[in-house]
Amino acid sequence: MATNAYIKLVPASLKENVTTDEIKELFHYYKDITAKTGKQLDWQYEASAFPYEIKEEPSGKGTWFYLYSNQDRYHAILLGVDHETLVDSDGNENIQTYIQITLPESSTFGDKGKANEFCKFLAKKLQAELHLFNGRIMYYYPRK
Repeated sequence: MATNAYIKLVPASLKENVTTDEIKELFHYYKDITAKTGKQLDWQYEASAFPYEIKEEPSGKGTWFYLYSNQDRYHAILLGVDHETLVDSDGNENIQTYIQITLPESSTFGDKGKANEFCKFLAKKLQAELHLFNGRIMYYYPRK
């Protein structure tokens, strides 16, 4: 059965909305910084650090894409952007954007580890609320 993690953009986050293109830019930035770590260590770390490439189906243009790996211990991670309507205690409706990270049934333990790393990176960059695959919540936004 597929498992999901969510990155929710709360009012205290840096942004209220995010697009798949912005997530792709953050993915490329993440790949760059891991490659620089490998360069500092004099090791080809970028191939092992995050061994995925972006694939996008025409039907998911602008709403979802997936990260695919052809390495032995990895397979795929799906990422999508959507909105949900929340009703606060006063009865006001607010629209909240979230990023859904899905591990399909064919995913491996390696995919889960890399997805957790990337989720934490995204949540920290966006100062968002991260709901992990195991149901725990991590807060990366300033709380009062």
